[in-house]
Amino acid sequence: MEILIIILIIVAILIIPNIKIVPQAKAYVIERVGSYFATWSNGLHIKIPFLDRISNKVTLKEIVKDFDPQPVITKDNVTMQIDTVVYFQITDPKLYTYGVENPINAIENLTATTLRNIIGELELDETLTSRDLINSKMRSILDEATDPWGIKVNRVEVKNILPPRDIQEAMEKQMRAERERRESILRAEGEKKSAILIAEGEKESAILRAEAKKQSQIKEAEGKSEALLKIKNAEAEGIKIIKDANPDQKIITMKSLETLNMMANGQATKIIIPSDLQNIATLGTTIKEMLKDEKK
Repeated sequence: MEILIIILIIVAILIIPNIKIVPQAKAYVIERVGSYFATWSNGLHIKIPFLDRISNKVTLKEIVKDFDPQPVITKDNVTMQIDTVVYFQITDPKLYTYGVENPINAIENLTATTLRNIIGELELDETLTSRDLINSKMRSILDEATDPWGIKVNRVEVKNILPPRDIQEAMEKQMRAERERRESILRAEGEKKSAILIAEGEKESAILRAEAKKQSQIKEAEGKSEALLKIKNAEAEGIKIIKDANPDQKIITMKSLETLNMMANGQATKIIIPSDLQNIATLGTTIKEMLKDEKK
């Protein structure tokens, strides 16, 4: 009985530690007698004591590595510091375990050399404005180079580009000058538009004043014409009334005297009047004859 208990204890000591549960998004690389045997995915597994061992525990999640800034030299011999971020994923745990020694360090060195090669073909201005080009080229090169290591490079991002201090100061001066130039252009355009609006306003105002003056003169002329027409109509009406009344010699003589009186009240300095009333009567007779002729 005691021997059975001892055997059970020994079996438990040997079996229980060799029962392994692989979690989700993990993979275990198993060696048997020093050689690759299998890759365990998530779930329950049992390894043979003294024969099997776990060579590597690999995560299948996407890994993000932010590498330190690297000194690079552009085509126009400007030295700058550039740091990158690499997003990669282990697709083959066996290749990742046996393909390269220290894969993360290998990726970092490969990223640095690839970055130097790409930047060496670009000038400073192209480097500052070609982040997408640099990212796509690096991703393509790194993905191809790391494929034998069981690694898939999903994305590469240039995080910071730091030119030398003197270059930064020159760029700041250039940007400041460019902003001042744009400000001057905008101010000049604003003043130009303002002057145009003022001139157009003055032009429209002058046109409106001229139109108003024209309308005023037209109205004034129409008023004078209408007044003159009314006067002439009144005179014609008066003559008509006189003709219709058939005035005698005395009335004509009296009207002639009234006319002379009105002429005397005017501004004339000399007035010629007949020397006797007989001439006035004669003038009245003449007017009467004229009125008769017009009536016929």
